Amino acid sequence: MRNSHSYRLLLVGAVLVSGLAHAAPAPRYEVLKRIPVAGDEGWDYLTIDSANHHLYISRGGRVAVMNTLTGKVVAEIGKQQGVHGVALNAKLGRGYISNGRGNSVTVFNLKSFAVTQSISTGMNPDAIIFEPKTGCILTFNGGSNDVTVIDSKTNTAISTIRVSGRPEFAAADGNGHVFVNIEDKSMVEELDIVNRKSLGAVSIAPGEEPSGLAYGKHTVFSVCGNKLMSILDTKSKKLVGTAVIGDGPDAACYDSKMDVAFASNGQDGTLSVVGKVNGKYKSVQTLTTQKSARTMILDPVTHLIYLIAADYVPAAPGQRWGRPKPGSAVILVVGPK
Repeated sequence: MRNSHSYRLLLVGAVLVSGLAHAAPAPRYEVLKRIPVAGDEGWDYLTIDSANHHLYISRGGRVAVMNTLTGKVVAEIGKQQGVHGVALNAKLGRGYISNGRGNSVTVFNLKSFAVTQSISTGMNPDAIIFEPKTGCILTFNGGSNDVTVIDSKTNTAISTIRVSGRPEFAAADGNGHVFVNIEDKSMVEELDIVNRKSLGAVSIAPGEEPSGLAYGKHTVFSVCGNKLMSILDTKSKKLVGTAVIGDGPDAACYDSKMDVAFASNGQDGTLSVVGKVNGKYKSVQTLTTQKSARTMILDPVTHLIYLIAADYVPAAPGQRWGRPKPGSAVILVVGPK
């Protein structure tokens, strides 16, 4: 029979070890590499294809495809009309580009990068994502306040879902529901893609003008223009916290393994790392990146974060940004120490 005193000591030790593991601090992040990229255009969303080690970089009228292992651009998808983002259906081997000025989506082959067709959408499609349960591609149309639902098996637009304001970025929960920031109303709206309808929107105040959004563990992380990240519980539809972030955020990511969220802040050139401390969300690190590094994507396999930035000539009065200086564009690779 096991000695009861020794058994109790073993139990206490196991509880202490478990508690220490649960309380492990968030990792510290650093800029690991800077990779020059050709082109003097602006940019919008970045998209990662972990399996094929490809980073898709939107550059105005084209999409550059970088091999993340070599840092070399291996392909370019040109002749686009105001590229915003790229979504991927890896199972079918297809990619989809949202063209803001063309009110359309360009379909291309993930191996050859050859363009195969164009699909009409609502007005000014901005964010674009893949919803895995239905296999649909969704564009979030800032000019018509709606969402175009595209069946990626047939590459046809099958539905339009009206939303309550101007949609910004969105993320899928993997079970047929999608959450989208409503930028002009400081709200997050939930969409049921299986039944192609909106389930309503909830306020994320005090956050204002939400742009980037990330989803993880029944939680939505929305980065807002007033230097806040609003954190929403998707089950209760309640705000469970806010965290102070940097100036000029435009993208959000969440790393489920590290259990931290990120905000890329272009105006002050920082990356905010947000985690839980004593049960409350707060910024646990502010990493200096580069001014204009407002767009990012997380590789969930390597846990590396990719941002794009450039040096800028001074902005004219009334402009947020000037023009990128020729030859100054760079991909920043950020990772845990």
